[in-house]
Amino acid sequence: MSSHALVMPRSSDRGEARRTARAVAVVKGGGALGGEPRVSLLPTEVNDVAKARAARRRLGVGVVFVLLVVLAGVGGAYYLSMTAEAELASARSNQTSLLAQEAQFSDLKAAKVGIATIEAGQYVGASTEIDWTAYLESLQATLPDGVLITNVAIDSASPFMDYAQSSSPLEGSRVATLLFTATSPGLPSIPSWLDGLATLKGFADAVPGSVNVEGDGTYVVNITMHINSDAFALRFPGEDKK
Repeated sequence: MSSHALVMPRSSDRGEARRTARAVAVVKGGGALGGEPRVSLLPTEVNDVAKARAARRRLGVGVVFVLLVVLAGVGGAYYLSMTAEAELASARSNQTSLLAQEAQFSDLKAAKVGIATIEAGQYVGASTEIDWTAYLESLQATLPDGVLITNVAIDSASPFMDYAQSSSPLEGSRVATLLFTATSPGLPSIPSWLDGLATLKGFADAVPGSVNVEGDGTYVVNITMHINSDAFALRFPGEDKK
């Protein structure tokens, strides 16, 4: 027989080839029973290249996404920065406008400050003021007919210093002391005089002093009277609340 004669495979060899192909198909199909067998005839390098290409595509998409997030953050920060700068510029402009308007009324403001200072000085200066002219007229009116006040000495409180108080618990608070001398044509009734003094506004207490008889028969009486804060004139509104 010629050496170029066609050699037909034996039936046993063909069966072995079919079983091998079926086993490969089962492995490629993931072991699924009843599925259509598929066999990849491509080289392993081709599959690796395809997998690498897919991984690069996923990586590229991820990089683009991160870049977009970063750009969005930068844009947001820039917008907030510009908004803050605009608000700051607006606030500075308003401040400049207010300062300019305030400068227009600087004279008026200075005048108001001056008036307030004067009013404060009036309150302080008049806080311990007593209208002594009116008070002495009222005191004279409490004395009997014919009795005249001939001498007066006054010691009153100062706006800058508390008035000295008595150490005796029986004597009330005082803001002034009035010592006066009165002459009476007849024997004076000191208790009646003291009762009349008690009707005066601001009366705290009174202590009779010496009683002397002059050559013409008149009597000279010395009385020390203490006055409390009810006698203050309060010439300015609101002084009673100070």
